[in-house]
Amino acid sequence: MSDNIIVLEQVDKHYQQVNALQNVSLKLAEGEVLGLFGHNGAGKTTMMKLILGIIKADAGNVSVFGCNPQHKQAWHGRKKIGYLPENVSFYDQLTGLEVLTYFARLKSVNKKQVAQLLEKVGLTFAQDRPVKTYSKGMRQRLGLAQAFLGDPKLLLLDEPTVGLDPIATKSFYHSVDQLKGNGTSVILCSHILPGVEQHIDRAMILSGGKSVAIGTLSTLRHLAQLPVAIKTRGINGALRDNKMLADFWVSHNSLQVPESEKINVIRQLMAFDNITDIQVEPASLYQIYQHFLNDNNATAERE
Repeated sequence: MSDNIIVLEQVDKHYQQVNALQNVSLKLAEGEVLGLFGHNGAGKTTMMKLILGIIKADAGNVSVFGCNPQHKQAWHGRKKIGYLPENVSFYDQLTGLEVLTYFARLKSVNKKQVAQLLEKVGLTFAQDRPVKTYSKGMRQRLGLAQAFLGDPKLLLLDEPTVGLDPIATKSFYHSVDQLKGNGTSVILCSHILPGVEQHIDRAMILSGGKSVAIGTLSTLRHLAQLPVAIKTRGINGALRDNKMLADFWVSHNSLQVPESEKINVIRQLMAFDNITDIQVEPASLYQIYQHFLNDNNATAERE
């Protein structure tokens, strides 16, 4: 990865008595996808608004495409940014085609892309209908089409799959993967963690305005020391009776094994003549998320 598209250095943001962000730092490289996770009020949307230049940091530095997003010169870079807010809203009386054409003019995007994006998100059939007749999922798909206008080099997506059915969700992640392959940097906020992890390069977990963890999932698994789940078939009750494996036994066919012991345990399992299958599952994104939130809450209580 080459130059950093976004740089946050020890950023603070306060709303009256609320510390929305505290001492948050981040570097996002070209072509990198960052998953941004946290409970409601953790600071995710505030962070996106700082990057967009909608609000100003109270302390620290914010740089997007090498420029402070609050400066006048930042408007040059805004055409390269796509943004989908958490609660998407459009003019209800306009048709889907009119809405997307309007945004295309704002970003000086060729009108040909409007029809292409409507087809991409599956809204061609409804392009001439007023948005007020659209379902929540259809409005979300129109929002995604708006965010994808102009082949952005930076994409900020706040809960992009809310209201999408499984097929539309799969199509959305395919689009993100394509943009990443073309060098687009992405920040993806989501409460729907299953399915996200295979599409992100790193995860950042916010809690109470603070960054409690950031890194690749492999790095975060290592830091959290979360066990690997190993499931077997064909052994039945022999796992519990094996002295070397009994400490890791969870149920009749499952083990919870420290990462450092994974290979040794697999070798021992392969020695069973009647074994027919082994499934190895590292800690999921949800388990990583829960670990760091619980760890942060425990630290806060001690303080």
